[in-house]
Amino acid sequence: MDKDRIEGAANQAKGAIKEVAGKVTGDAKLKAEGAADKAKGKIQNAVGGAKDALRDASRH
Repeated sequence: MDKDRIEGAANQAKGAIKEVAGKVTGDAKLKAEGAADKAKGKIQNAVGGAKDALRDASRH
């Protein structure tokens, strides 16, 4: 598994926590940061998945 996928999943989790904390506390900045972290994590995860797919394809 590519490290981008692991980091992406971690960023998604961190973003989700921040987003919920922002909603609960009414902190719009924290909520926005959380949404941005989640989006970044999704992109990282997708990049890692593409790297894994290329790596697998080159082995066959």
